[in-house]
Amino acid sequence: MEPASILWIGLIVVFVVIEAVTAGITTIWFAIASVIALIAQLLDFSPIGQIAVFLVSSAIMIYFTRPLVIKYLKVGKIHTNADKLIGDVGKVIEEIDNLNAKGLVRISNQIWTARSSNESIIPMDALVRVERIDGVKLIVNQMEVAK
Repeated sequence: MEPASILWIGLIVVFVVIEAVTAGITTIWFAIASVIALIAQLLDFSPIGQIAVFLVSSAIMIYFTRPLVIKYLKVGKIHTNADKLIGDVGKVIEEIDNLNAKGLVRISNQIWTARSSNESIIPMDALVRVERIDGVKLIVNQMEVAK
C-alpha cells in the first residue's frame, strides 16, 4: 500500500472518530472528501491533484450539502412541548412593553411572559400570534383587527 493511501485512510479514520465524539455534524464532510481524494490517489493523481480534489470536494460539500443536511436533520434544535404554541393566538393580559421588560399573554388557560417581535407596545386585551419562543418568553406579534 502506498504512503498516500495510508495518509488518506488515516484522515478518513480521524475525521470519522471526531464526528462520532462531537454533538453536531462537523467533520463528516472532510471524511467524505478524504474518500474522494483516496479514489483520486488510486487513479494515479499527483499529490497536488489529490490535495486539490480534497479541498474542492470539501468546499463543495460544505457549501451545497451541509445546509440541506442540517435543515433535514434539524441539528441543534431541541424540541419542547412549548413548540406547539408557535402560531397560536393569545390575549394580552398585561401590556407588552419590551423597553420596560413587561408583558403577559394568556394562551389555553396558561399565562406566559411575552415580548413584542417588532419592539412595539401591545395594549392589554389585544390578540397576538406567537411567532417563536425565546427561552421562557413568547415572542408575539399583534394581530390585525378586522374592520
